[in-house]
Amino acid sequence: MPTGLTKDAGWQIGVSRTLPHPLAVVWDFISSPDGLALWLGPDAVLTPERGARYQTAAGVVGEVRGYRPADRIRVTHGTTTMQVALTPAAGGTRTILRFHQEHLASAEEREQQRTHWQSIIDQVAAALDQQ
Repeated sequence: MPTGLTKDAGWQIGVSRTLPHPLAVVWDFISSPDGLALWLGPDAVLTPERGARYQTAAGVVGEVRGYRPADRIRVTHGTTTMQVALTPAAGGTRTILRFHQEHLASAEEREQQRTHWQSIIDQVAAALDQQ
């Protein structure tokens, strides 16, 4: 089976980075309006309960599949499912930030989304460094 293709979730991509910020700081940003606008889309407002619907300014509609404060947010996003997850690292002074997207249409979309998520992590890192 090609890299990134799974039996259950189709094409998927995951991107992660260890950031030099405590988990609480990263979570506060990722779950804030500014953070949500970066990774989910402009004007996205999430209600932290399973089944809650949202819509972005671009018209993408989805629903919350899971929301565990200071741990992860999982949502549908159009025809895909996205997750952002945090894990403490280095004694709590650093945090591993992971973005994962599944049910992508093709290997080409997987590569496009790899570039997209790498850019999003760069933007999150830059925003956190400015705080």
